[in-house]
Amino acid sequence: MGEITGLAPGGCYRKENMIKKLYIGNLTSQVREEDLLSNFKEAGAVISVAIIKDRMTGYSKGFGFVEMETIEGAQEAIKMFNGGNLDGNTIVVNEAKPPREQGGTRPYQGGGKSNAGGYRGGFGGRSGRR
Repeated sequence: MGEITGLAPGGCYRKENMIKKLYIGNLTSQVREEDLLSNFKEAGAVISVAIIKDRMTGYSKGFGFVEMETIEGAQEAIKMFNGGNLDGNTIVVNEAKPPREQGGTRPYQGGGKSNAGGYRGGFGGRSGRR
């Protein structure tokens, strides 16, 4: 068997026309997806832009992702924008890491000891009597 070439970090086969996803960090809350799109399209064709927001408040978490059409465009975007200034902040631009797998790795650990004796009140187990 021949050697497999072109492995991306994490062991995934990298095709020449693979979409490249970039992590964009240290964004201010005022930065919009349109701002990222207008900047990153200078480096190459952009497929998608997403700023990650808090589920409860809807406010930006300060980071996002940009998918570039080509590896060359992604590399150019890293060169152009990593360490650059956007809305007063120095931003971080690098290759996005694959998402971590969720759940299934640890067994259920429950909510405490099964023989704990029930509710003890809210004062560290003291009954409140002196």
